[in-house]
Amino acid sequence: FEQQGYTYVHGKNIHRQYEDILLLEDLLTYLRERYASDGLSEIEIQKIVNRVMMVSAVPLYAGNKEAFWLVNEGFDLIRDDVNQVALHVNFINFDEPEKNIFKVVNQYSVQGDRLRRPDLLVFINGIPMAIFEFKSAVSEDTTVYDAWKQVANRYARDIPRLMRYCFLAVISDGANTKLGSIFTSYPYYYSWNKANENDKVSNGISSLYTMMEGVFAKERVVKILQDFVFYPDDSKKEEVIICRYPQYFAAQKMLENIKCHLRPVGDGKGGTYFVATGCGKTYTMLFLSRM
Repeated sequence: FEQQGYTYVHGKNIHRQYEDILLLEDLLTYLRERYASDGLSEIEIQKIVNRVMMVSAVPLYAGNKEAFWLVNEGFDLIRDDVNQVALHVNFINFDEPEKNIFKVVNQYSVQGDRLRRPDLLVFINGIPMAIFEFKSAVSEDTTVYDAWKQVANRYARDIPRLMRYCFLAVISDGANTKLGSIFTSYPYYYSWNKANENDKVSNGISSLYTMMEGVFAKERVVKILQDFVFYPDDSKKEEVIICRYPQYFAAQKMLENIKCHLRPVGDGKGGTYFVATGCGKTYTMLFLSRM
């Protein structure tokens, strides 16, 4: 993560109450810098902070979905001065990823029904948007499946106030590293085996590194959060769709092709996406249409 430009901090070195979830100083720094020219008052800044802090954690799926759309779409802040136009506030700077505050923290204790300590959290502008759980590949007693159970069962049950903000989840035993959401069932977690489109597929220990570069490079993780995470409107179960790496690269490639063929300079053709049955082409089209 440090090689990707993240700031690393050990959880025990962050002065906070265990009930406090956000890295408040990071969020305040981001807001003051991003909206410096808008003359936000301290009361207005506190209203913005309260908006993200007040998202309900129960039920967890509804809270996670609400938090995602708030972070992803932002909201209109009614100004203290009623003569001023409402200000649209975004919690992530999607247009200039380098202007966000990226921090990775391990051993971050959180007090809920029980005290839990996730192995690793990724914070963007003070909000914990990704959770990692690691097990040892050399231990016979634990597997990557145990990492999934820790995230999907224990953390979801015991520390929902943290989990409402975790939109991405990674489980790993070093040799197997997979991506999903905190609601994804174990069989649907998926390895991200290429950092870039033309790379060779990497498995085993190498897949941990392709996950870091392919998903969590600053520009990449911001793009994935913006266009490649999907909460179905009509699903009867707690479901979140996270793109797989073939879908990500395909959607990017099709978008570039569409741009090249735009009228009046181009011929208006989009192109052909030829894939196997069951590979998720419907979701790929969804991600493409979002972009």
